[in-house]
Amino acid sequence: MTFENTLEFAIKLDSQDQLHKYQDEFIFPQVNGKKVIYFTGNSLGLQPKRTKTYVDEVMNDWANLAVEGHFYSDKPWWDYHERFADPLSKIVGALPSEVTVMNTLTVNLHLLMVSFYRPTQTRYKIICEEKAFPSDQYMFQSQVSFHGYKPEDAIVEIKRRDGEHNIRLEDVVAKIEEVGDELALVLIGGVNYYTGQVFDMKTITAAGHKAGAYVGWDLAHAAGNVKLELHDWNVDFASWCSYKYMNSGPGNASGCFIHEKHHDNSELPRFAGWWGHNKERRFKMEQTFDPVHGADGWQISNLPILSLAPYLASVDMFNEIGMDALIQKRDTITAYLEFILHEIDEEVDSTFEIITPSNPAERASQLSVLLHGEGRSLFDYLMKNGVITDWREPNVIRLAPVPLYTSFEDMYLFGQILKAGIINK
Repeated sequence: MTFENTLEFAIKLDSQDQLHKYQDEFIFPQVNGKKVIYFTGNSLGLQPKRTKTYVDEVMNDWANLAVEGHFYSDKPWWDYHERFADPLSKIVGALPSEVTVMNTLTVNLHLLMVSFYRPTQTRYKIICEEKAFPSDQYMFQSQVSFHGYKPEDAIVEIKRRDGEHNIRLEDVVAKIEEVGDELALVLIGGVNYYTGQVFDMKTITAAGHKAGAYVGWDLAHAAGNVKLELHDWNVDFASWCSYKYMNSGPGNASGCFIHEKHHDNSELPRFAGWWGHNKERRFKMEQTFDPVHGADGWQISNLPILSLAPYLASVDMFNEIGMDALIQKRDTITAYLEFILHEIDEEVDSTFEIITPSNPAERASQLSVLLHGEGRSLFDYLMKNGVITDWREPNVIRLAPVPLYTSFEDMYLFGQILKAGIINK
């Protein structure tokens, strides 16, 4: 498609967009009396209007039924989480039995590492990416220390080549082969939070398995954003937060994937709790743990229904739309934003360097932009003029044009505000 940097062209694209109507499904903050241009869905998604209905339903059931809401509400609480199995499986490319919801992201990664990080004297190393999200870094350090290893010995980071912003696939595979028989686990972010690079999860998973290691993925920035086929890629496990691209609210519940090949492995350790116990016998209060078959068998505690309600509102919306439609718009609107940035770059003195890969297969709903010659004052200008974006030191802004609630007109207007911020500094 040949793009144009005009308001008329942007409005035309919106008129052709099948998802444009979903903007009205969300509540936007306002700045200067106008709804914002929201680019931070990669940190916290906007609130869907339907969320209140789902939460109010739980509140009303609690008020009117109290403890009986576990069994007699319209969506009984004791199996509330089961309503996620089908829609979540479609979002991440899994069997319904392979997904569940519980806890929060880093908690779940720690719990999954109980099962899938089983170091021995000779096979104990973990491969991750350089500049992984800090929570993952802390998790790796504490896990290997817990098992009696030194982080500097057990954690192997795949680094970017000098002068490059992204990690090459061949370097990931080469590092896996190099570590070889010492490799216990590969655990990488499916989308790097800083650069927006999407990793080739299929190829990396196969390489890790060839080396004899388990392979898991932190999908915090991938779930609801990237086309995933976790079952077919033979991924061992994965987890993701729900409050970024899936708009479930701040700090909300996490999703988990455990491949069905592990469901019947009684030798695979896990930390057990009563909500993972045999559903039909759970309230008999038996002393011996008998796990639910599938990913639900990794659950530990009674689930926080008030947290799950907004998440269910969101996955129901995803189920209406489907990932294919989301990704089609994602690719077009991200490409249009890239075009706008290049156009504005030609009109101002500053230089924009997009450090997210230009190959659409290696990026999703994020462009990370290095603003040469600009500082924090430009970010402050954007925020004061209704563009909610994200700043990362030293001078990177992350822009996430989420297809559910950003428009092509937003992309054009952002370009004009960005240009004014540079010219008028």
